[in-house]
Amino acid sequence: MPAPRTVLLTGAAGGLGTLMRNLLPAFGYELRLFDVRPIEGDPDAVTGDLTDKKAVREAVRGVDAIIHLAGISLEAPFEKILAANIEGTYNLYEAAREEGVDRIVFASSNHTVGFTPRPRGNTPLDSSKLIPIDTPRRPDTFYGLSKSFGEDLAQLYWDKHGLETVSVRIGSCFPEPTSVRMLSVWMSPPDGARLFHAALTAENVGHTVVYGSSANTRLWWDLSTARALGYEPQDDSEPYAQKLIADQGELDPENIAHAYLGGHFVNDPPIWPY
Repeated sequence: MPAPRTVLLTGAAGGLGTLMRNLLPAFGYELRLFDVRPIEGDPDAVTGDLTDKKAVREAVRGVDAIIHLAGISLEAPFEKILAANIEGTYNLYEAAREEGVDRIVFASSNHTVGFTPRPRGNTPLDSSKLIPIDTPRRPDTFYGLSKSFGEDLAQLYWDKHGLETVSVRIGSCFPEPTSVRMLSVWMSPPDGARLFHAALTAENVGHTVVYGSSANTRLWWDLSTARALGYEPQDDSEPYAQKLIADQGELDPENIAHAYLGGHFVNDPPIWPY
């Protein structure tokens, strides 16, 4: 499909949102920024809360597509997750339906399948051992559970209302990987922008679920559905491997935080500070 001109970027003040608001305009997008926190340097950014249906509807009005990054990105009490990630995502989908938006790119997470055992070994895998996109969901936290809800909501709105979504199960999107686990799930910011661009422009996606990472030598999951959108990752975490392994050691399958795809989210998740 033609590239949408105006894209609503929710969560634009967050870590991933900040990276994307600097990278996506190079693909020709005019971004409308939305966050619960003000965004310095952009007087046109919309400050609002996902639980405010009126504010969400106004933010959605007139855009061609949405990249939905907003919400709680770590573990939190269920009540907070319910408001921000579940009710907030519902409010966004309802606003998109009411305003006739055709495409949403939903920031899902690898934590929807966090209790999936990670592939054994610390060497590159052949394609038959990569975790497939249709592996059963096994969320590792209330956060992961909320992202599972988001994927199901996206499927419902496609089946019932014809609103297309690409749900991206993001690994870790930082300028460089910071742990040995991240060598397998890292998505460079430029590759993140490439993937979001592919998700916005691919034809006939219906509801498509993809894993979001770079073409890492130590990759754990299958990127075939992402590549089918036209995504061609350019980066690899391997240049960072030697130093990270020297500092932290190889992953130990006897350590529960190393044994599952979700890492330390399965036993000692980081807590949302707000």
